[in-house]
This record gives sequence, C-alpha cells and structure tokens, in this order.
Amino acid sequence: MANTDILIAEDDAVLREVYMKKFTISGYNIRTAQNGEEAIAEIQKKQPDILILDINMPILDGFGVLERYPKAERPFPVIMLTNFGDDKNKSRGIELGADDYFIKSEMTIRKLLEMVETLLKAKQYWGDKQQGNA
Repeated sequence: MANTDILIAEDDAVLREVYMKKFTISGYNIRTAQNGEEAIAEIQKKQPDILILDINMPILDGFGVLERYPKAERPFPVIMLTNFGDDKNKSRGIELGADDYFIKSEMTIRKLLEMVETLLKAKQYWGDKQQGNA
C-alpha cells in the first residue's frame, strides 16, 4: 500500500482534513481537491490509484467528474461520497461508473478505509491478470 496515491475530492474542509489524516496515518499518499474542477486538474497532473469523490461540490460536482472519466476509460476506481442515502443519487453514480458508495451520515471512516483497501486489492489483481502475471 506504500506509495499508493489517493485523491480525495471533498468541499468540506473539516471532512477533508479528517480523511487526509486518517489515510496518511494508514500509509497512503494523499492529494486533495475542493471541487470537481480541482479534482480534474489533479487527475491530469497524475492519475491516482483511487479517487474518493464527493457528489455535492461547487463549480463541478462529482457526477461531472465521473462524466469526464467514464469507467471503461479510466484505470482507477472511484468511491462516491454522499450525505444522502437516496437511491436516485446512488443509481446515477453507479450508472456513471462509481465502484463503491460511502454515505457520510451512516458509515465510519474505518469503513471508507476498508472500501479503499478492497478496491486496491481488486485493482492489483485485475492489473496482474491483464499483464499475464496472475
């Protein structure tokens, strides 16, 4: 997991700080963005190993970012962050290719860490398979 690059796009400064601390303590390299436009700029600089993406952000929301990086064309998984457990947002996120969903009001940061670890293992597994290493 060392040198794993995680991009966290979250407009809430307090939450951004909490996620950053928790993931840094767990040994990940963290970059952050405050809105969808910043997230796209960060992805263009360097593609992350995983993107943690808030839905509700100013300038460009999480759906807008997902539209720019369709699942079939991006090499990194995306976990959507939302305050809402509503199915409309969830189904739109899944439709746009979100790999997992983190509902802030219902889940702990530990759960978010577990989601990241699971997706990174899967990514590594599929990457090895594609390269013929598995």
